Amino acid sequence: MKKVSLKKKLIRLFWATSTIPILVLSFYYFYNISVTLKKNTQELTSVSLMQMDNNLTIRLKAYEDLLFQIYTNDDVVVWVDRLDQKQNASVAKNQLRRYLRGLLNTKEYIRSITVITPEGLSITYNQLSASTYENSWMNSFSLSQEQLYGEVSTDNETHIFPTEYGTRFANEDYYLLHLAHRIIDYRNLNKENGIVIVSLDKEFLQSVCKVHGQDKDKSFNFIIDEAGRIIAYRKPEKIGKVLYRQGAPLEARVEACKKFIREEGLYEERYTSVWLYHDDTLGWDLVNVMDQGGLMKNLNSQIYLIVALSIILLMITVLLTYGVLERLVDSVKMVVASMQTAREGNLKVRVRTDKKMPVEIETIAVQFNDMLEKLETALKKEKRAGQMQRQAELKAMEAQINPHFLYNTLDTINWMAIDKDEFDISNAINSLATILRYAIADSSGEVCVKEEIDWLKKYIYLQQFRLKNNFTCSINVDPDLMECRIHKLLLQPFVENSILHGFEGTRTNHVLEVGVSREGKELRILIRDNGKGMKREKLELIRKGIFGESDAASHIGMENAINRLRMYYGEEVNIEINSAEGMGTEVILHIPT
Repeated sequence: MKKVSLKKKLIRLFWATSTIPILVLSFYYFYNISVTLKKNTQELTSVSLMQMDNNLTIRLKAYEDLLFQIYTNDDVVVWVDRLDQKQNASVAKNQLRRYLRGLLNTKEYIRSITVITPEGLSITYNQLSASTYENSWMNSFSLSQEQLYGEVSTDNETHIFPTEYGTRFANEDYYLLHLAHRIIDYRNLNKENGIVIVSLDKEFLQSVCKVHGQDKDKSFNFIIDEAGRIIAYRKPEKIGKVLYRQGAPLEARVEACKKFIREEGLYEERYTSVWLYHDDTLGWDLVNVMDQGGLMKNLNSQIYLIVALSIILLMITVLLTYGVLERLVDSVKMVVASMQTAREGNLKVRVRTDKKMPVEIETIAVQFNDMLEKLETALKKEKRAGQMQRQAELKAMEAQINPHFLYNTLDTINWMAIDKDEFDISNAINSLATILRYAIADSSGEVCVKEEIDWLKKYIYLQQFRLKNNFTCSINVDPDLMECRIHKLLLQPFVENSILHGFEGTRTNHVLEVGVSREGKELRILIRDNGKGMKREKLELIRKGIFGESDAASHIGMENAINRLRMYYGEEVNIEINSAEGMGTEVILHIPT
């Protein structure tokens, strides 16, 4: 079988791998951008609806506060009593109406304030009729006055009656949202004192629906109450229209809203998006409608442009390929020849580069030359390392004498202390000898938790002996964890840091806590002190692993301990360091078992 040259293979490969991938990537780009755009739009819309809901809650609260001022006012209670008992009724009625008139203009959107007494007498001050004495909306309300009174007066809750048609005044239809509450006499909480109703114009909810920065021609919001009725919409005549039944599932509610928007014929259906957010407190649905037609059409135009440019660039690239391939093949041959020479053992060979060599091949050549240089350097270092290792082995053999001599010396001093009845000194020497043997023998090996804790107790005993018991220590270990394996000398640097630096310069009752427990599949090791703690800036540097800038002298041991933990357990170890100035420091180690 005749072999094909590299040049022909590259030309064929180029044709096979260029045309289809460009088209596939273009369509993939279109799909990915479309999905991302839709996802981002949905997230932004959800945030916008949540902000709108929060704004609605805050603004309703302001009107509830006004309602609170009325139904808890002692004068209102007195006036209502006089009206029911027909004691100076005309005076009481005028006083109550003057009071209501004074409140009517304190906040925007208030159209009427109504008080209904237990005897059914209605006192109103409103802007919706030529006569300020009549209740202009009650005859059109979905509940009769008796039903309204019965529903509001039975509890101490604020009742919100969603927007519905109220009245017609000055050739304009008014739609009202009502907030109602029973009047409370704190001298007799069970007494029936009537109810008060604050009626707000539909523009209150419509103002909530208007989000700052929203293009009203491309997006708008509206509100539906828990019964599925529209209570705020850009067209007032649609208020009161029922879109779905009460308690309908989310999917059914969204589909009902989409159907309504389709019937409205505002936007092109395939580009119209509807999102819904439910307020659990009010039971209302906040709906956003968005026209994404402009965005999608612009995206399509960009995709068509990208495909056209890709095809043009492909044709230009084909024309340039033939000239480039000749240089490429020659450069490859040069690199291969140098590699063959190096393979035969001549590490002095180097690939010669020139301006005609393609950048990619030049990069390979430079890296190959650099590799040969590093290989030569590595061979020299390996030779030198062998020599140094032999020297280190000799020094290690010499050093073996020192620990043996030290243990014998400590043993002699121990017996001298016993002869002098200095048992505290003897105990200290024994503890020191145990600490040294434990630390020197295979210092990077693994031991069970019991061994590490026993050794740590001796270390703490020596520190208490040295510092004349100026701190107390409690060690709590889950008995089931005593046989778990951990690396030696992990806790000592953190304990030492608490004793030497945490308690330094403080006069409180020094307390050191050490605890070992299980947390999931990990060992949780706690070292906590009530010492002076650290400043916030210093703590942040230590958490970032910057010890050289945080009083290096006091944190070298901690830095070494953390580096050892990373070396032993890699990314599986988790180290938490918490501290507050004047409050102490705690270190929590999460070690895999």
